Amino acid sequence: MGRGRQKIIALLLALALAAAAGISLLSEKWGAPEPDKTMEGWQEYTVYWFDVFDTVTRVVGYAPSQEEWTRQMDALHQDLVSYHQLFDIYNSYEGVTSLKDVNEQAALGPVQVDERTFEMLSLAKEMYTVTNGQLNIAMGDVLSLWHDYREAGLADPDSARLPPQEDLEAAAQHGNIQDLVLDEENHTVYFADPQMQLDVGSVGKGYAVEQAAKAAEARGVKSLFLSVGGNLRAICHRADGRNWTGGVQDPWNLEATLCSVSVQDGESLVTSGDYLRYYTVDGKQYCHLIDPDTLYPAENFDGVSVLCADSGLADCLSTGLFCMSLEEGQALVESLDGVEACWQLTDGSVVYSDGFSARLIQ
Repeated sequence: MGRGRQKIIALLLALALAAAAGISLLSEKWGAPEPDKTMEGWQEYTVYWFDVFDTVTRVVGYAPSQEEWTRQMDALHQDLVSYHQLFDIYNSYEGVTSLKDVNEQAALGPVQVDERTFEMLSLAKEMYTVTNGQLNIAMGDVLSLWHDYREAGLADPDSARLPPQEDLEAAAQHGNIQDLVLDEENHTVYFADPQMQLDVGSVGKGYAVEQAAKAAEARGVKSLFLSVGGNLRAICHRADGRNWTGGVQDPWNLEATLCSVSVQDGESLVTSGDYLRYYTVDGKQYCHLIDPDTLYPAENFDGVSVLCADSGLADCLSTGLFCMSLEEGQALVESLDGVEACWQLTDGSVVYSDGFSARLIQ
């Protein structure tokens, strides 16, 4: 594990611990709800994992016994590990067709993939259209260049450099999403451009969180709040009847919460920001969120948070909105049912959609 990734995980853990305290202390402005009698006598439990999606996972929830909680969490963890392996672009796993395998083989011919991988890629391709190309998982070559230069810069800050513009432009020539050919009948993936590479960092984690939460519900989990590196997903509510509370990180003070949001059953709160994954060149910070138009890190915002009833959708939108202007993003959010957003601008101001503002906890 690189030094940059260790720092990110340490910071995420600190933020998760702060959020844990906030969940217990905050009260909702709508008054005290009635306790859920179906969870009478249930205890609150918490678990942390560090082995999925290169980040910190925190799960808090209620169960009738430690045994039941452990059983459910073992199954949830196994699901997340499975998604991590499927969507990994850096490693192969025995008995699994990971996206690394797809990137290596799909230009040679159609590659049959797991149904979960196929559905995730289908969502990403659809969201390319919804975001007018601002979310593009086919830009793997461009993102790989930035990843390699960022890792080198973190390892040796004095020698940090930017990717050459000509290299970025050459890589962008192989980022046409239409060259990602998905065969729904056979669940195969084919690259019409032999140099195209996929990077699903903008959708994979959110899709995995959503599907793992649905599977947990199907197994009988009644009350749970799942956070995978800041991708939050609620199942039902707390035993005392209150909705779960999701915090939006203050991008200008990483020890503070910018705002707290009431997250209802089935909803997700996802944030994309420039304050965790970045490196510095000549005194300027360059984050990991790349604008497809400029091929450089997007600079309109320090953070964008999305609240909606699907973690995969929220993940896609938070990335897409981060690369749009505020006006374009507001128009997109207003056009989508059940989607709300919060924009943290680089001048220190914050803009909320009406529905997001209505869900803030004072």
